[in-house]
Amino acid sequence: MRLKTAIAILAAGALAPAASVWAQDISPPPLAERTAQSDLPLEGARGAMQLQHVSLSIAVHPADKSIEGTVFYRVIPQADLAQLQFDLDPRFTVSRVEIDDVALSPEDWRNADGLLTVNLPQPVRADEPVQVRIDYAGIPHEAINAPWEGGFVWSQTDAGEPWIATAVQGEGCDLIWPCVDHSSHRIDTLDLMVTVPDGLVAAGNGRQIGRTDNRDGTTTFHWRARDPSNYGITLQIGPYEVARRDYRSRYGNTIPLMFWHLPGNAEGANRLLGEMAEQITFMETRFGPYPFADEKAGVAETPHLGMEHQTINAYGNSYRVEPYGHDWLLQHEFAHEWFANQLRHRSVHHMWLHEGITTWTQPLYLEHSRGRMLYDAEMWKQRQRVWSRVPLVPPEGTLPDYTDDEPKWGDDIYFKGAWIMHTLRYLVGDEALFPAITRLTYGTDDPVPGDIRPTIRTTEDFRAILEQATAEDLEWFFDAYFYQANLPRLDIAQDGATVSFEWITPSRLAFEMPLEVKVDGSNRTLMMAGGRGTITLPAADTHFLADPDNRILKYDAAVEAWQNRESAD
Repeated sequence: MRLKTAIAILAAGALAPAASVWAQDISPPPLAERTAQSDLPLEGARGAMQLQHVSLSIAVHPADKSIEGTVFYRVIPQADLAQLQFDLDPRFTVSRVEIDDVALSPEDWRNADGLLTVNLPQPVRADEPVQVRIDYAGIPHEAINAPWEGGFVWSQTDAGEPWIATAVQGEGCDLIWPCVDHSSHRIDTLDLMVTVPDGLVAAGNGRQIGRTDNRDGTTTFHWRARDPSNYGITLQIGPYEVARRDYRSRYGNTIPLMFWHLPGNAEGANRLLGEMAEQITFMETRFGPYPFADEKAGVAETPHLGMEHQTINAYGNSYRVEPYGHDWLLQHEFAHEWFANQLRHRSVHHMWLHEGITTWTQPLYLEHSRGRMLYDAEMWKQRQRVWSRVPLVPPEGTLPDYTDDEPKWGDDIYFKGAWIMHTLRYLVGDEALFPAITRLTYGTDDPVPGDIRPTIRTTEDFRAILEQATAEDLEWFFDAYFYQANLPRLDIAQDGATVSFEWITPSRLAFEMPLEVKVDGSNRTLMMAGGRGTITLPAADTHFLADPDNRILKYDAAVEAWQNRESAD
């Protein structure tokens, strides 16, 4: 989610949730350099481990903001290994490690820098399962400004009850538990057991398996999820009540809709469940079946704005009524169930696949529910937040900084990504684009509920699918928009009644984007072979307008001047 600028432009000043954040006596220590990053290269043992099953038990202690965890793993080595490696914030203390039920000596593991390395008692062969247990505990990193600078959020409701959440998209799962912190890494199944003080509820990923009164002042909630995304595994804890209804899908299956809300917010939660039902109808019609219908479509009210936690999206938009006719945050986060939780990027370099396509669903949903004018209005607002100072897909070997306000890559993955989708719609048409997105998302043209597993994709995967759908070479389009910083610029020169148009880009390839030109109220299309085209006007003073419907993402001097003024202010 991480919509820092999106809040300003789309939410028009989001209200703070009804909670008072606990005062901090001291600032939390900064994250270790390794822990602060996700998607570091999968090298060594860390890159040769499949986590077939994870059983994660976490006891949460609000009084001192600490946690205790025990994790059992079934690891399938992908190569012969003498060590196992996990990512884990070094502020946690590891107290026990077992391999196949045999406890290791503390000398057999180390975690000084956030790479927990375990020396195996004896080497294991590829495909030979290993059972691992890790016990750890400590005071986790506290979010500075969730969800953009993430970690644990320790808050209170107005009634003074603990209200706790995690949001770790940029920083990764190692802020919570020993994991492999990489976008491409898969976990087949997860059992999540969260123990909290009596009176609190822990909403989790997947299906609820059980709830146990431990008769010691605590309660344990057991959740089970398939194919969970690493950063989508979350803790959402509070004195929750649950609003629920069932949704009958156009695919013939029934999806449980569930909203964990604070006491007193049942009316708002039920209203938003009604909106969610309408959003499922739209998303399933446009893209394909809800991917996690066998578990649930869930939402939890949180003390931060929001995040796309798989089947338990975080919501903190205060239930306010908006002129859109729906809650934009609920819609955005729910669309992430398709584009983030089902369609996953192979590395953070391709993060626009998550955020850009999801951001584009916002005007698409407005077009569906309110008409074309609102689609166009929303696209225009988004255009004002396209900066294009750095490539949207950064070069391999670099890790982009989402929070760096100078290049504004953290804006572009949303708004430039959405505008590229808008321009693709013009270039290839709905008949090619939407089926291509379905194939990109599900790995098939005909996804069926109950037979859906996440896909892991890159920008080049998207290009290959589009080229197959259109029988066109689209390298010129992808190079100009994804791998170059500067937007295509349209150069217009007039000599009497003759007008020449030329696309200028830093790319080595001619930008052959067809160009509509309105002349005397009628549109004509120039194919722009080699990036150039010419028209002859009825007279030298005839009015003409290039790209009259604003379908092409291109350099705009007026937008740049406005952006520079806004940045200066």
